[in-house]
Amino acid sequence: MSGPHGAPPASTYRIQFTPGFTFADAEAVVDYLDALGVGALYASPVLEAVPGSTHGYDVVDPTRAREELGGETGRVSLHKALRRAGLGFVLDIVPNHMAVGPDDVNKWWWDVLRHGRESRYAKFFDIDWDSGPLLLPFAADEASEEEHEHYRLVHWRRGNTELNYRRFFDITTLAAVRVEDPEVFDATHGEVLRWVAAGEVTGLRVDHPDGLADPGGYVRRLKERAGVWLVVEKILGADERLPASWPADGTTGYDALREVCGLFVDPAGEEAFTALAGGLGAPTDFAAVERESRDLVTGSILRAEVRRIAALVRGVDREEAERAVAEVMAAFPVYRSYLPEGLDAWTAAVGASTSPAARELDRQVRAEPHGELATRVQQTSGMVVAKGTEDTAFYRFTRFVALNEVGGAPDRFGVPPAEFHARAAAREAGSPAAMTALSTHDTKRSEDVRARLAVLSELSGEFAEAVRRWTAAHPIDEPSLNLLAWQSLVGAWPIGADRMRAYLDKAAKESKVRTTWVDHDEEFEAAVAAWPDEVLAGPVAAEVASFVDRIVAPGWSNALGQKLVQLTAPGVPDVYQGTELWDLSLVDPDNRRPVDYDVRRRLLARIEDGWLPDVDDSGAAKLLVVQRALRLRRERPELFRGYRPLPASGRAAPHVVAFERTGLVAVATRLPVGLAAVGGWGDTVLPLPPGEWTDVLTSRPAGPLLADLLDRYPVALLVRGDQ
Repeated sequence: MSGPHGAPPASTYRIQFTPGFTFADAEAVVDYLDALGVGALYASPVLEAVPGSTHGYDVVDPTRAREELGGETGRVSLHKALRRAGLGFVLDIVPNHMAVGPDDVNKWWWDVLRHGRESRYAKFFDIDWDSGPLLLPFAADEASEEEHEHYRLVHWRRGNTELNYRRFFDITTLAAVRVEDPEVFDATHGEVLRWVAAGEVTGLRVDHPDGLADPGGYVRRLKERAGVWLVVEKILGADERLPASWPADGTTGYDALREVCGLFVDPAGEEAFTALAGGLGAPTDFAAVERESRDLVTGSILRAEVRRIAALVRGVDREEAERAVAEVMAAFPVYRSYLPEGLDAWTAAVGASTSPAARELDRQVRAEPHGELATRVQQTSGMVVAKGTEDTAFYRFTRFVALNEVGGAPDRFGVPPAEFHARAAAREAGSPAAMTALSTHDTKRSEDVRARLAVLSELSGEFAEAVRRWTAAHPIDEPSLNLLAWQSLVGAWPIGADRMRAYLDKAAKESKVRTTWVDHDEEFEAAVAAWPDEVLAGPVAAEVASFVDRIVAPGWSNALGQKLVQLTAPGVPDVYQGTELWDLSLVDPDNRRPVDYDVRRRLLARIEDGWLPDVDDSGAAKLLVVQRALRLRRERPELFRGYRPLPASGRAAPHVVAFERTGLVAVATRLPVGLAAVGGWGDTVLPLPPGEWTDVLTSRPAGPLLADLLDRYPVALLVRGDQ
């Protein structure tokens, strides 16, 4: 259940609120979430946002619940329903920015436009007032530019180079907020903290802390004021830890995502995928692609931020300062350094620059680690990494896209079991209340798409041959996008032309190779738009369908395996809306499609009546795994403590991953194609700890012989009889 004040929930279930899915709609599924075993409803932002927003991150008024969702009345009613069911309420909050624009939707922003520096809200936004009037890049063309008392409406193209207010990445309609100022913090957090004080919010998820002037100070203030379970959307590098001084319970789980999903990838497939990419003309050196992509964004969409930092470097030619800042930003080994704690990351970034001005930049940052120069450097490095790596390099380096995930490492082909166990044990020791995730609103593809793509790592030679043949029939004239398209088609099959077309359009523009969001290659975009219909209407579609038929069952095995591991390993597991059944969604907005809860209710009712579904396209087997694991976590939390790997012995031992907690054992099949190739489990055994064990998925007694234990499902969840 939700537990005492400040305690982490047993689990969370992420809901994406939209004008089409309101507080009332969520209230209508509370009983379903309760039956599923959920510990807390985890809500997307619910404060007043831009009208029609389908995500809620574009907040325009943080002082009230969003009217399109049902307003304060609907919010309170939902809280009461959750409280009656014993469920918590975890809220996603957005401290870094607010939505602004040419329309009068943000009263604070428009007061600034009317009164300039004299506005009571002038200090709420991160504006460089010393550079002159506020520049608003919302004019359609130069002829539409206008000059006013306190602001200038300029051509939208000037936003990336001349802007004098900090944005959320390169989005000019999202202006950064100065929550480091106590008055601004109180104004932007007062309503949410009122809900917390009333016991109506039991946990908080903080969006994009890297954009804040002082993330550590912000987290400390929020934890002191709220006192609830607190996780931060901090994207960690593969070997990075959350700063020790932050009193957060952990991250939102992208680190765990990489570890769990990587466990089901066969490293033996790397060579064939590298050869395929190289043969098609796609890049094979991730470091080079990443650096090229970061250089691109510092010189284009984030040029205004680079110039603002360079202007703060004293005693250095402006052009040289800009070059040094851009080079240092592009060389960061992680998203952000947290000076003075993160000095190693800063030193590495400076050391990679060839500009003499970088030495002076380094000296001034070290001399004043809390000064404006150091602060803006840190705020901007995360923007460069996110836009350069996640939103550019991940669409250019498409060798094997199952690895191209937020927090992922595309140059690390999978996660060996020994590494997974070591990291899981470290999480249990250091941050047992951190969130873990497999799918989120920000993932590039859903967990089940990744699970299916993982099968390709075991069939890398066959898949490479097929892609070469398919490409000859239907090429996309950009090698990286071509390779991405075939993997995405197979991973999300069956998928309609409209969904595939929308995905490829976004991917092409994010990669910024042949077209972008602002500089269009119309001929290329038309060719990409035509590709899905051409492929799906031609003979290649039958070949793709036949290939997918071969990998569907192993993909289901991987999907069940990674889900069980996530739900039972250390951390607080999150289930993204709808993914308790098979979900083959791609990047947003594809992953925000409506969820059919009626279907899920009916299947869950049958499971509660004792039905053991087959592993088939209904997805009910996944629902069974999710429900049994979540119910166990909620009802018997004492079982989910400690962590110890359980090694198997026998010919097929590499194909099982298992671990013990306190009176609980989780068992999952990995690399199922290879398992079939060696003839199945045979006499492979998993030595269980002493005692009598029962598989809660099937209610059968469990023994050490894997051929018996995993004859019904490719996973097992065992509980000892004396527990």
